[in-house]
Amino acid sequence: MKLVIVESPAKCATIKRYLGQDYMVEASIGHICDLATTGRGGLGVDIDNDFTPNYVISPKKRSVVNELIRKAAHADEVILATDPDREGEAIAWHLARVLKLDIEKTKRLEFHEITRASITEALETPRTIDLNLVSSQEARRIIDRIIGFTLSGLVSRKIKSKSAGRVQSATLKMICDHEEEIDKFVSEEYWVLNAKTIIDKTEYELTLQTINGQKAKLNNKEDADALLKMLGDNLVIKEISRKVVTKESKEPFTTSTLQQEAFAKLRFGTEKTQSIAQKLYEGITVGDEHMGLITYIRTDSTRLSPTYTQRATNFILETFGKEYLGHPKKLKSISNMQDAHEAIRPTSNHHTPEYIKKFLKDGDEYKLYKLIYNRALASLMKSKTEEVMEITLESNGVTLSFEITRTLFKGYEILDDKKEKVISFPELVEGEVLPLIQKEVEQKFTQPPAHYSEAKVVKLMEEVGIGRPSTYASTIKTLKQRGYTTNSQGNISITDQGKKTVYVLENYFADVVNVKYTAKMETQLDNVSKGIETRNQVLERFYQPFIDDVNDANEKIKKEGGITTGEKCPECGANLVYKEGKHGQFIGCSNYPKCKYVKKEEKEIEKVGRTCPKCNVHELVYRKMKNGRSFIACSDYPNCDYVENEAPTADEVTIYKKCPDCEDGNLIKKRGSHGYFLGCTNYPKCHHMEKLPRKTKYKK
Repeated sequence: MKLVIVESPAKCATIKRYLGQDYMVEASIGHICDLATTGRGGLGVDIDNDFTPNYVISPKKRSVVNELIRKAAHADEVILATDPDREGEAIAWHLARVLKLDIEKTKRLEFHEITRASITEALETPRTIDLNLVSSQEARRIIDRIIGFTLSGLVSRKIKSKSAGRVQSATLKMICDHEEEIDKFVSEEYWVLNAKTIIDKTEYELTLQTINGQKAKLNNKEDADALLKMLGDNLVIKEISRKVVTKESKEPFTTSTLQQEAFAKLRFGTEKTQSIAQKLYEGITVGDEHMGLITYIRTDSTRLSPTYTQRATNFILETFGKEYLGHPKKLKSISNMQDAHEAIRPTSNHHTPEYIKKFLKDGDEYKLYKLIYNRALASLMKSKTEEVMEITLESNGVTLSFEITRTLFKGYEILDDKKEKVISFPELVEGEVLPLIQKEVEQKFTQPPAHYSEAKVVKLMEEVGIGRPSTYASTIKTLKQRGYTTNSQGNISITDQGKKTVYVLENYFADVVNVKYTAKMETQLDNVSKGIETRNQVLERFYQPFIDDVNDANEKIKKEGGITTGEKCPECGANLVYKEGKHGQFIGCSNYPKCKYVKKEEKEIEKVGRTCPKCNVHELVYRKMKNGRSFIACSDYPNCDYVENEAPTADEVTIYKKCPDCEDGNLIKKRGSHGYFLGCTNYPKCHHMEKLPRKTKYKK
């Protein structure tokens, strides 16, 4: 009996079925080892001895490891089949080390899709553990441990931030810079013309082009009113032009573009997209067979394998015909691209989204699978061809235009379920007069840049070369968990704590939040994986400059009496710094004791998201009583004195009986300044309350 070890338990049954009765398949459930938290600085690394790491088995994995050791002892052979990336290679190496396997002889299977053909091929062509990949992962882990432990401890002690890191801090800096652009944005007035004409009962919206031969620009109401006076009631067709345009399909998905498209079309966050994609990769039961539906989901390449390209070509010819067959897209290169795995694609063309739909658990899995399936297949299909008719009209020196587009050949869009309306061009000639059935002007104001979405942050990380496909979603999740960002309807905003963290790191550790520095580090780690550089060369190049920055920062902080906030003392002009007192952290003057200025804490008011029902103008906000209990009040207090209780918690929602004063209210347990009582759920419309009987037990 042979033992095959994979990472995820979800793969075990599928791979076992493919391999047969002569194999056991077990899961490591991710990493089994990590750096210890002992030694200098708790780093788990012997800095003075070639950065030798001290690995320990993770406490939560002890039972998993013991079971693997037991089964390995009874196996004829142990085969490692962890994920085909840098982390997977490190896991395989740790398994070999802990299970006392021969590194040079132990078989390492590499497959990029969980199908019978892929598993069989991997078993027939095994390799050994790639020690360059392992060294690359080890260097990354050591660097992240040194930066993380050193800076996380500093920002935790000084400004109560929870962590700092090589990738997360550089990403946070990008978000912070963008938020500053939004804050500094000054809105400007402009006006637009809303105009329409009609042809054969069909209305067409017109676009303003020029006024007296100059590009039209309406800066104010005077400009807009002058335009309305110039326009007559009819328009003369000055020019009719036609052109044929082609619309190419896009490249198949990478991790980054999948996350971006899933947000744009399905409003899925990065974490949700990765979670669903992981399930599709690990597989579902289709008929009598369990199989993976898509290839490996952590990739930065748009390359498709020759095997898939040939299968897809045959499928397109059989299903749609020769006229729909295109050609593979040219491989698009991005910053620090590894191209270790092909693009994300379906494992079978015949498993169309419509066929697979009945086997999937929910609609979201179907939607994402369809997105992946269509994108990969469309990339090999002919482009869409359209004919565009542009009509230019004129009235008293004002030119306007509109376009009509019709499809000549659907091309790859034949994969789309949506039915296109058949459009025909109207019979028009130059010099013909058309009526102007609407002419209105509208005042508008320029809007600030939109907040970054999760997908936009992923795109930026990829463009500047920080992080890797496997870390995009987790980095965004970490920033939110640390309280540095918030996420509202998929859009990211930075918190005050996030801004504070960026300022401190930028002021004392500029390299850590510098995307170029982080991207350069990624390149060096890639060089280790390719054997161009050694692990020690990268670590030595990193360590001393970083420690010098740490020492300089500590000296500055000591000299200034704390970490500066970036503000000046309003009383003496010295730097304001973060300080620790008997009641916690506060901001005070660095010139203490000569200047005893202390900045009063400005508490951020949390908004409820509703308008006050009494004044119908101002927003409702959360307030607190002296006993710490929250309530809701109008933000315009004392001008408006509207208040209401905050929604009761789950522990408080215990219906005791119907309210005797109103028909649809219930009496529930509430807490006031003098203890619990029974109050009506219709408060503040109904003020009925009763004492809470001492011996009564309430069921939830």
